[in-house]
Amino acid sequence: MKAIFDERQLKHNPERYFRRGAYIPHPEQPQRAILIRDMLKKNGFPIETPRDFGEAPIRAVHDGAYVDFWKDAYQRWKAEAGNQEPIPNCHPGRRAGRPSASIFGQLGWYATDTSVPLTEGTWEAIYWSAQTAVETAERVKAGERAVYGLCRPPGHHALSDASNGFCAFNNAAIAAQVLRGKFSKVAVLDIDTHTGNGTLDIFYERGDVFVCSLHTDPTNYPTYYLGYEDERGEGEGVGATLNLCLQPGADVDTILGRFREGLQAIRDFGAEAIVISLGFDMADDDPLSEVKMTGQGFATMAREIVALGLPTALIQEGGYLGPSLTDNAEIYLTATRDALAATPEEV
Repeated sequence: MKAIFDERQLKHNPERYFRRGAYIPHPEQPQRAILIRDMLKKNGFPIETPRDFGEAPIRAVHDGAYVDFWKDAYQRWKAEAGNQEPIPNCHPGRRAGRPSASIFGQLGWYATDTSVPLTEGTWEAIYWSAQTAVETAERVKAGERAVYGLCRPPGHHALSDASNGFCAFNNAAIAAQVLRGKFSKVAVLDIDTHTGNGTLDIFYERGDVFVCSLHTDPTNYPTYYLGYEDERGEGEGVGATLNLCLQPGADVDTILGRFREGLQAIRDFGAEAIVISLGFDMADDDPLSEVKMTGQGFATMAREIVALGLPTALIQEGGYLGPSLTDNAEIYLTATRDALAATPEEV
């Protein structure tokens, strides 16, 4: 199984994150990707760089003005604000409005929260993270059984026209849309501990992409506003959204039980290909986790996803600098590779 990664994805380097009333060191650090990259090398996974597919695959799921905003946002901020930290602090209300011409207004217009501060390398990092997702999906579309995209920054919280939760471009949604170029029905299975709210938002009214998100109950946990079990899609998308909520403290058996509900729903949908929004932040020792996932639980997920028999694009989402991040990535990805190599009877 090949892995896709581009070193330019390391250029986004945020310093601080405002969480529950206090600044903490930003959890979404380049070191996350470095650790996983080095683990891939140690375990003999071929790592290849993505081709440049341009902006069209990004614009296929994101508003054009939103994409354009990121290209020079940092430079515009520096010109207006100097060395002040570029964190959005002005956000639109719920009434319809319009984007301001000011960088200060636009930064808040295109952000739902303060979790994606601008840095000098943000545009390059999010662009090449998206290209990694496109390359991953293109290779699956061309016939490879499974490909892993080491996307960083992550993407599953990004809405069609706004950043959220460390995410600017929605890599999983981009990959799913690329796969739709060949497959009539595509599923996205999000196993990050947080709701895949951006992916839900992008496909909520579509019936051709089934989105299943397994996550900690958003009643008192980010992303707060989306991911409840009664949200099932709208219009043509009714029934093509499935949220599987976990209560804080859920153990591995409970997590796997809900996970298997998602697998059955994907079978019932008749998916022809699948995107996995792959988060390792369900791990018991992850700094953002409130559930108790284990390494063996991740291995079980990997094997059962392979057993679906679907062309699979693995897109990296969360998993932060806790003690087991590298171990869990190694366990999951080597279990996937081993399951792919096994005979159907052994799987």
